[in-house]
Amino acid sequence: MSKIIRKVISTVKAPKAIGPYSQAVQVNHMLHISGQLGLNPETMDFVSNDVQEQTKQALTNMKAILEAAGSSFANVVETTILLADINDYKAVNDVYATFFKAPFPARAAFECANLPKRGKVEIRAKAIVGPLEDIELSSKL
Repeated sequence: MSKIIRKVISTVKAPKAIGPYSQAVQVNHMLHISGQLGLNPETMDFVSNDVQEQTKQALTNMKAILEAAGSSFANVVETTILLADINDYKAVNDVYATFFKAPFPARAAFECANLPKRGKVEIRAKAIVGPLEDIELSSKL
């Protein structure tokens, strides 16, 4: 039986963990990225109080982690967005759409009671590390 490889991914280009977790963990070709807030990695402060600026920074942090693992947004297969206010859904989507291109990953978005450090948005993702071929299937059933 072959071993399953687990690799912890860490980069100084993204905020360090603010709890007992890793920035990302890769298991074989699957990369699990912990929730990213709109924190500046150097200061560990939010880039602003604006949800769009926090979203842009959270996704910039995610990009750094993806690159550290040898992956990219093109290989992201699933995201989860946590919002302090569901009314920010469209504002977050506007920024999100500048980072992700079709075929888009599967996604869920939720409003939650509170986010770490009182952030406005947190985004987590799953991605593939390695070559990926897209095949689109659609059904008319």
